[in-house]
Amino acid sequence: MNGRELEEYLSRGVEKIVQDVLKASFHNPGASLFMAQHLMDSRQAGKKRQEAEKKNSHIPPFLIASITNLCNLHCKGCYARATKGCEDHACQSGLLTGDEWSDIFGQAEELGIEFILLAGGEPFMRKDVLTVAGNHRKILFPVFTNGTMIREESLELLEKNRNLLPVLSIEGDRQTTDERRGAGVYDRIADTMKMLKKKGILFGASVTVSKENLDEVLSEKFLTGLYEAGTKAVVFVEYVPMDTASRDSALGDAEREKMRERLQNLRQSDFPMLLISFPGDEKTSGGCLAAGRGFFHINATGGAEPCPFSPYSDTNVRNTSLLEALRSPLFLRLQESGSLTQEHIGGCTLFEQRKQVEELLSEVSA
Repeated sequence: MNGRELEEYLSRGVEKIVQDVLKASFHNPGASLFMAQHLMDSRQAGKKRQEAEKKNSHIPPFLIASITNLCNLHCKGCYARATKGCEDHACQSGLLTGDEWSDIFGQAEELGIEFILLAGGEPFMRKDVLTVAGNHRKILFPVFTNGTMIREESLELLEKNRNLLPVLSIEGDRQTTDERRGAGVYDRIADTMKMLKKKGILFGASVTVSKENLDEVLSEKFLTGLYEAGTKAVVFVEYVPMDTASRDSALGDAEREKMRERLQNLRQSDFPMLLISFPGDEKTSGGCLAAGRGFFHINATGGAEPCPFSPYSDTNVRNTSLLEALRSPLFLRLQESGSLTQEHIGGCTLFEQRKQVEELLSEVSA
């Protein structure tokens, strides 16, 4: 898939996501009005990317921003802790400030980037960044959160800024969720969903899918329960094994096909939630979308990385523009080397090829 074809594929996909979110918010006047406005903003952003493509400059529609390396939970198999991107008492002096993040968001808007996924750590430990993100109305900010820190102050922030969309992590039912995230976490998530629903705040859920919970999280009982709790969208993220011992939990081709067929059937049946799988569209898009093809990652200290599962960087946005970061030597080498189209087990091709990525980083940094 060449640059022009990829841009058209991504632009169509982004517009469909926005339309589906608009449809999901139909009975929520505040959220529906905002999403209708964003649909127009989305088309303008797409035009910016298309104009850049004509000048041989590919701008991805998505950006992932890990705005903090602090988290209040210790989830089993957490990629952020495994890659040292998340800690209990991390040094805060090196983190990007709220003003620096605001500048990054502004640059992204000018380029035509329209979705910035806020992650961590736990993003609700950085209310300053969430506040400045809310000011960038033309960008949608799905906030991937464990859901345990959303209280009255946070609800006020979310009510005021409809472009902040909380996405709560859940693993399945109470037993499955608490087994991975800690005792009592399921009930705290359920309480948060009740508060968000009562306030009329649009929210979604994120599910890390492994062989162990695949059947459960694709079941009608689980999905209907989420819908009745007020969830408007579910993001299914394939589990990425952090070591050899956990490799057997990763989805294989048979499990991926099962998930693809189940989600396709649900979509065709007009199931009342937006259902997204990641990286389920890799084969359709000609390979992994990391390293600037469809998205890239900025870590809490400003390093531009291919993706959260591939924490390698030769460029820091403190020292360069967002556009220049997209053209980092590491990103370009990854795109040219064929690494993004390799077959893999688990949710991330670059994580499996980390030795090759490290070698490329050494080459471009020499």
